[in-house]
Amino acid sequence: MSSPGRYHRQELLPGVGAEGQRRLRQQCALIVGCGALGCASADLLCRAGVGRLVIIDRDVVEWTNLQRQTLFDQRDARDATPKAVAARRRLNDVNSDVQVHALVADFAPRCATRIIAEHRPDIILDGTDNFETRFLINDAAVRHGIPFVYAGVVGAGGMALLVIPGQTACLRCVFAEPPPPGSQPTCDTAGVFGPAVSIVAGYQAGEAMKILLGLHDRLLRSLLSFDLWQGRRTRLEPPRDPDCRCCVHRRFDYLDAADAGAVASLCGQGAVQITPPQEMTMELERLHERLTGVGSFRLTEFLVSGTLGEERGERGEPVGLTVFADGRAVVRGVRSPERARAIYARYVGT
Repeated sequence: MSSPGRYHRQELLPGVGAEGQRRLRQQCALIVGCGALGCASADLLCRAGVGRLVIIDRDVVEWTNLQRQTLFDQRDARDATPKAVAARRRLNDVNSDVQVHALVADFAPRCATRIIAEHRPDIILDGTDNFETRFLINDAAVRHGIPFVYAGVVGAGGMALLVIPGQTACLRCVFAEPPPPGSQPTCDTAGVFGPAVSIVAGYQAGEAMKILLGLHDRLLRSLLSFDLWQGRRTRLEPPRDPDCRCCVHRRFDYLDAADAGAVASLCGQGAVQITPPQEMTMELERLHERLTGVGSFRLTEFLVSGTLGEERGERGEPVGLTVFADGRAVVRGVRSPERARAIYARYVGT
């Protein structure tokens, strides 16, 4: 007698079975951001046998990630491996039946529509750390009619919400505008409790799988909110805003925004990301040759990274510079967007 297959325990569930498993194999999930939530959700979907996973992330693995970002190990942190690449490598070891596409890039207005057109996701999962990108995901999901699951965790608390365009409230029905800069805690200022990530990711992946299985009668359609420290939990079904700019008036402010070389402070103090205004391909080998003369840098197939000998950060440490193949750069050791732009222009180009 042959042993049960990989998905046997899942196929025993009502609403799944062999037919549901075949359906999952034909589906695609786009995961935007591969931090704590992106790692946990991607792992769950991969083990469940979702046929294609597209993981997009702009950053590299750092030591502080290892406490909660479960797809990464010490080698990834030591080598500063791009998160999307490290996640793909781990998920390929977990389940070779699943196709995992790693995009080392920023999910930005200049490329969001192209990514969706190329990969045709059936669901989008939010693994980001800022409301601007979440509103961009919301715009893209509503415009293209793709369900998406918003989620966020800070400290010991978290929130998650399933958005089904045309049926449920979208993110801008619930949050008309992003919170003012500096008004909300971040993972760097408030920390992150690992078990809280697991709760939110479980809810997020669960709703995503029900969408992919076509189990619409089992969807919760609720905004989950909880604080694991205090033992509080709430669930409510937010109403659609009859005057919502996005899902009613179909004004896609974030998706249609002109890219003008965005500057964004990353989750984690003392790091600024510079994004060029147009999609490009950086000649990393030539850049590495140039930067070797002004600091200590190393070259990989994905990026050039190191420290600048003549630049000092706000605490007197050497300024770090990481440049990706798509032209993005992360300047570490500075908080000022103006100074980060100046460093980018001086060492990378305008």
